[in-house]
Amino acid sequence: MYLFRVAQMLGDYEAHGAVLRRYSRTVSKLTGDEAAVVARFAAWLRAAERSASTVRSYGTLAGEFTAFAGTRGGLARCDTATVGAFTATLAGYQAKTVEQKLCALRSFLRFASGVGLTAVAADAVPAVPSRKQARVPSVWDPGDVARILEAVDRGNPCGKRDYAIILLITRLGLRSIDVKRLEFADFDWPGNRLSLAQAKTGRTVQLPLLKDVGWAVIDYARTGRPASDCPQVFLRHTAPVGPFSEQDHLHQILVKHARAAHVPVSDKRRHGMHSLRHTLATRLMEDGTPVEQIADILGHQSVTSTGVYLKSSLGLLARCALDPDEPGRQVPQ
Repeated sequence: MYLFRVAQMLGDYEAHGAVLRRYSRTVSKLTGDEAAVVARFAAWLRAAERSASTVRSYGTLAGEFTAFAGTRGGLARCDTATVGAFTATLAGYQAKTVEQKLCALRSFLRFASGVGLTAVAADAVPAVPSRKQARVPSVWDPGDVARILEAVDRGNPCGKRDYAIILLITRLGLRSIDVKRLEFADFDWPGNRLSLAQAKTGRTVQLPLLKDVGWAVIDYARTGRPASDCPQVFLRHTAPVGPFSEQDHLHQILVKHARAAHVPVSDKRRHGMHSLRHTLATRLMEDGTPVEQIADILGHQSVTSTGVYLKSSLGLLARCALDPDEPGRQVPQ
């Protein structure tokens, strides 16, 4: 396995001219001064009221770049060539990941140049053509989602938890990070509402607590949840029992029950928890729900983000098709 990985690295170096950062999951050990710079950057982000997830992901990238620059004389000697060489190491990531990392790098350079740590400006970071509107969101067939839910064994504690988690995402469109952070205080049981501050945007969303979702949460809380004083609703059931960490991925929960339901999960197309949000948005759009309302449900800051779900429905795309034989339509010469 080691030799195979080395061969991959050599092949990628020949193709991209750099050893890609995907081969190094950890940040090189930072010196005391470098770690202090990253800490100052994180404080700068928090002062700008950036979300905790942004502070964490941007801080990780700042550590990676600072360590990289340290091998080339440090931030004080950083120049456009250094930025370009670092960018070349990102070639092994998916386009969306590269976009996010370069966005974080621009933010870090904006901070570092502003406090006099480097002379290189944020505009030295190359632009990557946005593909947000080019990609088609992955969605589940509604029948497959129903089969997955039916396959969950709700006779055991883990099954009760998993069923409630999948329902919250399928029926209410919550993000996985928000499900992991969900607390009992977020539920307004008398008012049948769920109110929470989204981790990604910081915005507070209020959603109707549908009966099947509410009863699934109640069933887990009463007869499935391990005894714990943690405010979070959903817990890990293996020692040490406690809330999910940032590194815990709920994707495996969905894959586990999809396999039990004999629903195929392809590696060539993403069908994780987030795609359940896509599925809900597509279904709502097909039912004629106004795009502004769908944006509110999903917690999107702009309806532009919501409009992309038009592409995942063949029925909606068919309505947009132009009829070349329509009376009065001019044929280009």
